[in-house]
Order: sequence, then structure tokens, then C-alpha cells
Amino acid sequence: MNAVLTACRRALGAQFSGRMLLLSLAPLLLALVLWGVAMWLGLQPLLDWLHGMFADYGGFETSGSMLEMVGLGMLKVMVVPLMAIVLLLPLMIGSALLFVGVVAMPAIETYVGRRQFPQLAKKEGGSFFGSVAINLGSTAVFALLWLFTLPLYAVPPLAWLVQASLWAWVTSRVMSYDALAAHASQAERLALMRRRRSALLAIGFVTGLAGALPGIVWMGGAVLSIVLFPILALVSLWLYVMIFLFAGLWFQYYCLQGLEELRAEEATQPA
Repeated sequence: MNAVLTACRRALGAQFSGRMLLLSLAPLLLALVLWGVAMWLGLQPLLDWLHGMFADYGGFETSGSMLEMVGLGMLKVMVVPLMAIVLLLPLMIGSALLFVGVVAMPAIETYVGRRQFPQLAKKEGGSFFGSVAINLGSTAVFALLWLFTLPLYAVPPLAWLVQASLWAWVTSRVMSYDALAAHASQAERLALMRRRRSALLAIGFVTGLAGALPGIVWMGGAVLSIVLFPILALVSLWLYVMIFLFAGLWFQYYCLQGLEELRAEEATQPA
């Protein structure tokens, strides 16, 4: 636990340094361009398509009854924007995670390695294409599980915990790989992920709880007005990038500290 808290303190100190703030611009700009264009070209057609689907299949009556059952009947007039949020949110989370993992994490690993672990040898057990593959695969599974757990949003506290658990899984899997790609061998990476699985999941769970905040921003966009919906969606995207950047720093400090301890332990074992 001390190692997790120490890594958290170091990540907080590095999060708002000038270098990390500049580094956050690359994934942020990529995500903003991608979703800015997507919102501009596709948001209204998506809303129109959803409205037609609900009108054709009696979705308005069904959703209105369900919302009234849980005391949210006032939201039934916003059911189409809410459904758009449900469809787009996991995709936006996935894109933010992908851009941070592929663009920012190699720089974070170099930054933390040079500052905190300059004597730690690099064994290059990961690769760029390996990072892309694990990012895409994990994000696809995350989005699928997100959709399956949507009914839990009728019980907000439970939904928040389930969402944090999904984040714990996807971030521990993706960011552990990226954090150890340059410094650890494949065997060392697998050994660390096996031996420290609980701590890695705990870091992912804590950052996952923070990851619920952008969803609240999205909900505000749907409730306030359609006009604010795209703006608040982009604000939530910025929040996702910053949360993932902090998570990346936290995983990086913790994983390299664990790798250093693993090698020290192996060096003291008798031949």
C-alpha cells in the first residue's frame, strides 16, 4: 500500500508540471479534432435516427414508463439525447485511452525513467504495435461490457461502482503494458502484472471513480439543452484525457518501482 500511495504522490506532483501539461495537448488535440468533426457531421443525423427508431418501435412510451418508475420522469423528453450519450460515451472514453496510451505513455515512461529511475536498464519487452493491439482490443471489450451494464444506471450508486470496476480492468491492462514496454522484458512484465494485480486494479478503480465525472458533465449537456450538448461533450473529453494522463503517471511510477524491486530481489537470489 505504501508503494501505491508513494506513486500517487509522485504522479500528483508531475501531473501539473509544465512538461506534462504540454504533453497532454497531443492526445487532447487528436481527440478534439476527431470528435469535433464527428459531432459536426454526425450528431444531428444520429439524433434524427434515434428519434425515428423510438417513434417507430414505441420507444418513447417504454422509456417514459421506465424513467417514471425510478423517479426520473422529467427526463423522458430528453430520452433521445440521453441515448446518444449512452452510445457515444464508451467510444469517447476508448479514443481518449487510445490516444493517451499510444501518444503520451511512451513520453511518460521516458520522463519518469530519466527522473526517478535513471539506473533502471531497458529491456524493450513491448512494442508500438503491441501497445496499439492491446489498446484496441481492451477498448472494444470495455465498450461491449459498458453496453451490457447500461440497465444498472437505474441504480446510480451501483452503476458508478460497476463503471469504476470496468475502468480498473481496462486501465490496469492497458497502462501496465505501456508503463513497462521499454524497461521490462516480457517475462518481467507478466511476472509483475501477476504478482501486483490487486494493487494495479486498485489504482485503476480509484481513477475509475474519478472517471464518472465526465459522465455527469454529459448528463448536464443533455438536461440543459441540445445547444450545450456538443460543447459539454468536448469538455468531458478533455476531462477524460487529463484523468487518463494522471492514471498513466500513477501506473508509470508504481510499475517502474515494482520492476526495480523485482530485479533487486532476483539479484540477491543464489545462483
